[in-house]
Amino acid sequence: MNHKNFHIGCHLSSAKGFLAMGKEAVALDADVFAFFTRNPRGGNAKAIDPEDVAAFLAYKEEQGIGTLVAHAPYTMNACAAKEDLRRFAREAMADDLVRMEQVPGNLYNFHPGSHVKQGADVGIELIAEQLNAVLSPEQSTTVLLETMAGKGSEVGRSFEELQQIIKRVELDEKLGVCLDTCHVWDAGYDVRDHLDDVLEEFDRIIGLKRLRAIHLNDSMNERGSHKDRHAKIGEGHIGLEALTRVISHEALRELPFILETPNDAAGYAKEIALLRERAIR
Repeated sequence: MNHKNFHIGCHLSSAKGFLAMGKEAVALDADVFAFFTRNPRGGNAKAIDPEDVAAFLAYKEEQGIGTLVAHAPYTMNACAAKEDLRRFAREAMADDLVRMEQVPGNLYNFHPGSHVKQGADVGIELIAEQLNAVLSPEQSTTVLLETMAGKGSEVGRSFEELQQIIKRVELDEKLGVCLDTCHVWDAGYDVRDHLDDVLEEFDRIIGLKRLRAIHLNDSMNERGSHKDRHAKIGEGHIGLEALTRVISHEALRELPFILETPNDAAGYAKEIALLRERAIR
């Protein structure tokens, strides 16, 4: 099998800086990786060291590390019912996008948010309002809306909801989508037995040109459970055979695949090796 252009990695801790993340990725045989821009359960952002960034960019080029998929904190809720929470979300995203320009040309992924009994339509309007406030023509970063499982009052549980956000954003060329296999499965999309149908639906509603990254996760739950509980590759209800079809699909196979499975470093290395072996190119 030819593994050229198969880009896979996992979430790494950004606490030690970009160069440390790059070296950790290489040690895992990853050629892409994801990281949180700030404390995922809080709001603090670590200061960026320009020397670390310069060393990382040189190392990235040397090692052939591909697209970075930054992740906004889970606490960022662009459609919260409380104004102070929406203000935090807006300020955090604006700051993150400025910081992302230190490593230009990469991706910034975020959970659209939870409308908290305001209704999905209100949530969609508020999310689009935030994006219109923070996106700029000059930025090199593409912002990704993540597909969600539909837990609670999450917005983004369907392709239609994501498209409703996108069509309200003025600088929509700065937007893309990150498809999470666990999330869409839990939302009711059958990526196990009808992957082609799911991708055709995505293309019809959003457009495959907007699909820029994949969160590759198995699911602990039955399809349509709306629970969002990730499982290790091959140990959930989606299964290894189906996830192999995902990474080998002609429409997906050159995208960055990010593992968010419940693993330590050794577990990620094992999954990366397994998927590299099974990827059909």
